[in-house]
Amino acid sequence: MNLNEVIELVDGITLTTDANLNINIQGGYGADLMSDVLAASQPNAVLLTGLTNPQVVRTAQMADFRAIIFVRGKQPQPETLELANEENMPLITSPLGMFELCGRLHKARAAEF
Repeated sequence: MNLNEVIELVDGITLTTDANLNINIQGGYGADLMSDVLAASQPNAVLLTGLTNPQVVRTAQMADFRAIIFVRGKQPQPETLELANEENMPLITSPLGMFELCGRLHKARAAEF
């Protein structure tokens, strides 16, 4: 599915300005420990997290994530939003919790096969 479909699926709101929302998304990973994100990343996925600091953007880039979704309606720090815009990393916020987001993404992914 593409990122636009993911955003709709998670009741998301895009926070970045010029991000490409037509990119292909092949999975997702939810975590707040960035060491876990680096250890278990998968390419072309979205990162679900409650962390809002700039390090989440750098970690997502290193781990080859395509977008970051903030859980529970969290808003990124201004520095995080600025960095994401500079690096063309889509940032999305969703009112849903981590469990619900993971469930929705898993169900949608399973339906593709």
